[in-house]
Amino acid sequence: MKLGIIIETKEYEKAWNAMRFAVTAKKSGHEIKVFLMGEAVEIENLTHEKFDVAAQVKAFHEIDGEILACGTCLKSRTMGGTEVCPMNTMIDCIEMVEWADKTITF
Repeated sequence: MKLGIIIETKEYEKAWNAMRFAVTAKKSGHEIKVFLMGEAVEIENLTHEKFDVAAQVKAFHEIDGEILACGTCLKSRTMGGTEVCPMNTMIDCIEMVEWADKTITF
């Protein structure tokens, strides 16, 4: 199944669970795309002793998971895209939703 995952939070436990879901779904053979929106564009470096979001982002990237980050949201935080979370547009988000069999939002 093709799953599009939209993450809009940098709240540790929610973002951690969203990325754990993405990793687990990818390892289970599903096609996964993640789109980061709003404050979620900050999750690549989000660490916490119990909810290490950055480690889950890294794990997802290492299994060839695709993460897209909202360019407008990055720019509003004076951030740029990275190799793991490249800058994308709202059109890319729409295309992900059209591509997906199901879309999940965290």
